[in-house]
Amino acid sequence: MWDYLQQQRQDIAFNTYQHLLIVVQAVTLATLLAIAVAVLVTRVRRLEPFANTFSAIGLTLPSFALVGLCLPIFGIKPYTAFTVVTFFAILPVLRNAVVAFDGVDKTLVESARGMGMGPARVLLRVQLPLAWPVVLAGVRTSTQMSMGVAAIAAIALGPGLGTYIYSGLAQYGGANALNSALVGTVGVVLLALAVDAVLVLVGRLTISKGIRA
Repeated sequence: MWDYLQQQRQDIAFNTYQHLLIVVQAVTLATLLAIAVAVLVTRVRRLEPFANTFSAIGLTLPSFALVGLCLPIFGIKPYTAFTVVTFFAILPVLRNAVVAFDGVDKTLVESARGMGMGPARVLLRVQLPLAWPVVLAGVRTSTQMSMGVAAIAAIALGPGLGTYIYSGLAQYGGANALNSALVGTVGVVLLALAVDAVLVLVGRLTISKGIRA
């Protein structure tokens, strides 16, 4: 194993970076979309059942199955993997964001409006800061799930550590098959733990002490 790591250290570092990049980009896009949809849902209440149903159905859909559905549409290309990761990344954030914005005290929102704040300022200065702890919890869940989904999506030529897992399985019985699979699997786990630790730090820096749990 040590010899394999030494020989492949540059490729492993590059693929780790690629794995991190696709997850960060997908989760960032998913978070922005989820917050936008959650704001819309809290203002148009009849949309809430559709958002909840979308999240529930999406979370039960196997990621490998979605990759299989996307391949005939998008082909075996890197953005197919990005599409799949983004789809799954949005689900936990959307569910948490709807709950979070629903839980914001309505009297605080009315007070802000009474002070002359417009809708955008109310959202950015009152609703989002109060909802952020719950939204961030969804982001953390989304990130952990996306790490695994990105590994599975490597079958569509997606970048990242999943390539080592598939390579190991394809070379089953070969000299470095086990080493390759272990590098991919352990690498995803370690990367997920490292990113979660960063998100915990982000929470400490962005969540007001007055509402921090």
